[in-house]
Amino acid sequence: MKSMVIGGIILIIALMAGTYFVAGDAFNTDDYINALTFLGAAAIITISTFVVLKYVNQMKNDTASGELADEKWDGIGEYRNPVPTGWALAYIGTIIWMLWYFFVGYPTAGFSQIGQWNEETNEYNSKFEAKWTNADESTLNAMGQSIFLVQCAPCHGVDAEGIDGKAHDLTKRMSKEQVEYTIRNGSNHLVTAFPGGMPPMMLQDDAEIAEVSAYVAGGFKGEQPVAYAACMACHGDNGEGIPFVGPNIKSYDDALVTAVLKDGKKGLIGAMPSFNERLNETQEKALASYLRSLGGN
Repeated sequence: MKSMVIGGIILIIALMAGTYFVAGDAFNTDDYINALTFLGAAAIITISTFVVLKYVNQMKNDTASGELADEKWDGIGEYRNPVPTGWALAYIGTIIWMLWYFFVGYPTAGFSQIGQWNEETNEYNSKFEAKWTNADESTLNAMGQSIFLVQCAPCHGVDAEGIDGKAHDLTKRMSKEQVEYTIRNGSNHLVTAFPGGMPPMMLQDDAEIAEVSAYVAGGFKGEQPVAYAACMACHGDNGEGIPFVGPNIKSYDDALVTAVLKDGKKGLIGAMPSFNERLNETQEKALASYLRSLGGN
């Protein structure tokens, strides 16, 4: 037994030294949580080692004794021995420690870096919105350009003309091909601002589809096609849209830009992901202002 105790002490020292060697830098701080964690590791290593030594020694030297229970499994009986005192104390102690750690030692409502980051972010956003709530158009335009270069340029390019045709050319409101694609396939993704969506094939005749597509893509210039009456009910006579019914298909107004940012966009050349909650309301208005200044109207 003496040799086993000595071996156990050596094992404890080795495990503690290894733990400190691997994670020692974490304990050289003023954070008591790290120190508590190391203390817990030391306690677990020490208790586990001596419990194992105790029962190894007991298995080597003790003999079975006591009253047999009535139940047997495959002829194997079981003694009515009480729960080991050490095991019972360790079990109860673990529960008490868990409750202490959960509610006192490191409460769930206590400090966290994520919580601090959220508080600081919300505080900054509140100050930002208060400062720029009534910004004029030139200020919004400058702000929108900065937002565009960070959030939009990776796909649309710094000149907003798209990169290799994989993103919409924002210097143009839309192309004839894009209008025709939408007429034939519908558009049901802007659910935040326009929940009704647009069903496919509102126009059936190919010539009418081509005529309306050219008229819309051309900026509503020239004589209005008769077939445009099918679009007028939702998009209005001049294409400037109807709130919660149909978006503006003439220019980049605030409602359309906000809807696309929140819900993303699916169309002829691919899909744009949602930017919901990345920008606040002022930034969305600023981006819309900048897009209008690009001439795509």
